[in-house]
Amino acid sequence: MLEQTLARLAPVAKPDNTWIITNRELRVAVLRQAPKVPPQQVIAEPVPRNTAAAIALGAELILRTRGDVPMGVFPSDHVIAHPQKFANIIRIGIQETKRPGRLVVLGIPPARPETGYGYIEVIEEPHRREPPPVFRVRRFIEKPDLQRAREFVAAGNYYWNAGIFLWRASSILEALAEHLPEISERLRRVAEAPRSKFTAALERWYPGCQNISIDYGVLEKARGLVCLPAGGMGWNDLGSWAALYEELAPNGGTVTQGGSVVELDAANNYVQAPGKTVALIGVKDFIVVETPDALLIMPRTQAQKVGKLVQELEKQGKDKLL
Repeated sequence: MLEQTLARLAPVAKPDNTWIITNRELRVAVLRQAPKVPPQQVIAEPVPRNTAAAIALGAELILRTRGDVPMGVFPSDHVIAHPQKFANIIRIGIQETKRPGRLVVLGIPPARPETGYGYIEVIEEPHRREPPPVFRVRRFIEKPDLQRAREFVAAGNYYWNAGIFLWRASSILEALAEHLPEISERLRRVAEAPRSKFTAALERWYPGCQNISIDYGVLEKARGLVCLPAGGMGWNDLGSWAALYEELAPNGGTVTQGGSVVELDAANNYVQAPGKTVALIGVKDFIVVETPDALLIMPRTQAQKVGKLVQELEKQGKDKLL
């Protein structure tokens, strides 16, 4: 999926202009999958600190090496079925970033009352009228219950938050300095460090950053935020096991990854247990994922609670399981 993300960005961003923020465990694999991206632009977080810190670090490095240019944030766990349409939308968003202080978030027209995505409520008066229009954002709403999701879809002025952002480096850094000044200051110090001392500075300053998303920390409070509708590009977020199952089995059925499954009165399950045979009896719509030191079992309808499980494991000091 990382390779696919880089491939669809190729029409709008050269590898030399690409930064990847990852972690220590994945950096070697990322370097192998992204050989055209300069190694010094593949940054491994010393500890996970959510999207605000990662974006702040990327923006600081881009500002110092490329100047005050438009930059985008593109998660690598997305599926985009129509990359040409995606590239066209990104070009429109880049033009929008030329307005002072403009922060652009891509919004996906909701196809159903989805409870697993965040929503963006827009003010229906468009900033520009030529298609696609750009709307001012009224508010972000985190994952709603089913009734509220149905209301959002019926209202017509709500979009799924795609988690894809466009802005000038200076625009997001100004917003970070206003709303998350401690993160801003810490990562400015990292970016100012000489190359020979960059890793040491990252180790020193990054762990103290607040663990917060860019949505909560900045975008929900920022001025100049607009939503660019991004329909028709075949977007799907595979940020949960349930979403992965739906992508692999759009017509239902059991999905097996890396092992084999024997079912008796069982159906529509996702099983990832490399090298093992898993027997399922009387269970439907379940997720089963095995790693060398842990086993996850849950109904697909509960997949959004994995984040809470991660928080609980961190509280118990069981970070190695993550």
